[in-house]
Amino acid sequence: MKGAKSKTETRSSKLSVTKKPAKGAGRGKAAAKDPNKPKRPASAFFVFMEDFRETFKKENPKNKSVATVGKAAGDKWKSLSDSEKAPYVAKAEKRKVEYEKNIKAYNKKLEEGPKEDEESDKSVSEVNDEDDAEDGSEEEEDDD
Repeated sequence: MKGAKSKTETRSSKLSVTKKPAKGAGRGKAAAKDPNKPKRPASAFFVFMEDFRETFKKENPKNKSVATVGKAAGDKWKSLSDSEKAPYVAKAEKRKVEYEKNIKAYNKKLEEGPKEDEESDKSVSEVNDEDDAEDGSEEEEDDD
């Protein structure tokens, strides 16, 4: 049995193998998110979850587990018929239409660029400081 490995040799050789990710395969920095961008609308299930959380909290006031609430809501959602889901689907659709209107306005605002009022990010004090320096006096005054 030349070349056969014992169990311990096999285990140690399996443990020692490590794969390194290729260069550039790591996550890059995400682009900064605009706080003014409208949030995406909730799906019908999440609209249902809003109502379900309230009723579940009243029925089970001592329950603090998010997982339990989520599991119970998922089971309840699966057991609902399409006609019982209809009001939640309608609310979700209404929110989606509102979101699409808001995102169009947001994108249009981005395309237009900054307004004249928002011309400079500098505060008034910074602008005044620059004006003072341009008066021709390069020397600083000492208040001794």
